[in-house]
Amino acid sequence: MSSPLDDKKNDLIASAGKSILGVVPFAGPLLAEIIDHLVPDQRMDRLTTYVKELESRLSSAEETIVRASLNKPEGLALAEDGYIAASRAVTMDRTSYIASIVANGLSVEEMSESRQRYLLNLLSELNDEEVLWLRFFFNPVIDGDHEFRNKHKKVFKPARAYIGAPESEIEKASIQESYKEHLERLGLVESKINFDRKTGIPEFNKFSGKPRTSYTETTHLGRMLLREIGMIEAEPPSINFEPRQ
Repeated sequence: MSSPLDDKKNDLIASAGKSILGVVPFAGPLLAEIIDHLVPDQRMDRLTTYVKELESRLSSAEETIVRASLNKPEGLALAEDGYIAASRAVTMDRTSYIASIVANGLSVEEMSESRQRYLLNLLSELNDEEVLWLRFFFNPVIDGDHEFRNKHKKVFKPARAYIGAPESEIEKASIQESYKEHLERLGLVESKINFDRKTGIPEFNKFSGKPRTSYTETTHLGRMLLREIGMIEAEPPSINFEPRQ
């Protein structure tokens, strides 16, 4: 007699095969095997959510394009990467981001599956708060994206590290600065460094010893990732930047 977990796994595999992978007969069994062997039972709920999200995004796609994508090693690798990433996702937002990248890679004819795998890997380097900060820097102006910033105001509330500041404030400031530096290292954002007008050399923060910056904005790669996870649709308007800490 099968256990509830076995039934749940079988239901998921059947759902995946019918809703998405069935467009290529040989791909269904292969990816079902990936689910069966690579994903622990306790992650079935996450994959069930992911399959539904992916199904929704591919429901209006051209079958011939999806078929062609899954008929290539790169397409199958992208689908496999999506399942593995989704099995590790702990939030609905993360699941949605993953499904968006994979669906675009499988359903948009001019989209490179290798490109989407690269973006999926970039996403895996970020936690959910870093994704929000990346979106924040897409439009880094005073009162910019008011609705978005208000929704995530706890994340974006600035912390200041200054001499005599409470330890909790210094720790929060350190985390925020670390997020920004991580985004910069990945090439997703870039900061405008302040230069002394008289000497022409960078100005430095006396507390941290790092160059002062006037603002931080997303790079082309950062905007590409935001578009592929569905957080933006177009380039930001011309803006006057607010000073950044």
